[in-house]
Amino acid sequence: MTLIRSTAKPVQALAVIETGGFSQFKFDDADLALMCASHSSEEQHIARTVNMLAKVQAKEEDLRCGGHSALSDSVNRGWIKRDYNPTAVCNNCSGKHVGMLAGAKAIGADMATYHLSTHPLQSRVKRVFRELCALESEDVKWGIDGCNLPAPAIPLHCLGRLYAIIAASADHQMKTEVPTSARTQELGRIFHAMTQYPELVGGDGRFCTVLMQAFHGRLIGKLGADGCYGIGIRASEQTAQLGATGAVGISLKIEDGNIAILYSAILEILEQLGIRSPEMRKDLDAFHRPAITNTAGVVTGQITPAFKLQAPSLEH
Repeated sequence: MTLIRSTAKPVQALAVIETGGFSQFKFDDADLALMCASHSSEEQHIARTVNMLAKVQAKEEDLRCGGHSALSDSVNRGWIKRDYNPTAVCNNCSGKHVGMLAGAKAIGADMATYHLSTHPLQSRVKRVFRELCALESEDVKWGIDGCNLPAPAIPLHCLGRLYAIIAASADHQMKTEVPTSARTQELGRIFHAMTQYPELVGGDGRFCTVLMQAFHGRLIGKLGADGCYGIGIRASEQTAQLGATGAVGISLKIEDGNIAILYSAILEILEQLGIRSPEMRKDLDAFHRPAITNTAGVVTGQITPAFKLQAPSLEH
């Protein structure tokens, strides 16, 4: 069982879309990318959050996420120089929270309590998770995330399943001759929003952003706090060589929450699976085998993945 934290955001965004709030308040795909984001609190992220609030006719005071230091060191340094105290629009989950406000308003539910586990909108979120994971209610546990919203805990393989479904939905969207359900269309839209606006999902130099930029629409990747990650890879020649008949999902959790180790492991997995091509190494190597330096800037070591993937057993 894994508390999947912010890797849940694409599914939470789907639940909001299915309320009708996304279309009602005229959100666009860039807004959708921000709803799936754990962003760096850059100006582009804050400005879009403010714009989304205006579309919903809501105020910053309506957000229940609170403010915190930015995930970006450069943004934090700027705030310190200005003696700036970050507020709720600066929260890395601000896009998701505005989406929740829109969803609550669309179904006529109380906006002030949208963050509570018993709220009608959160009941919809829980149902969507159960359906996509193919789990019963008792098999999905719920906690409270760092941003003050309910967060699901599911078997780790189910996270890979979720991301495979999202990537497969993007593939189905490209097959105009094959009829698709409304949910499949919306999941495909989420995939394309994240790959079209990767800078909104993370930020300048952030792993999620650099990863999706390097793969040019072939995959989505999303970080969850404390070392959790989900990847959805569209069907390709490389995935077929793995024996997959369609899209591939990957889920990963580092037990002690070490993010640098998480990123290194992800890239090693993609390389061992033959998904990561040599031309992508320039942009991603700093995450794959990062140097370790001391306080004088001297390189004292390097993070090196030391595992080999095993093929799954087909006996059972």
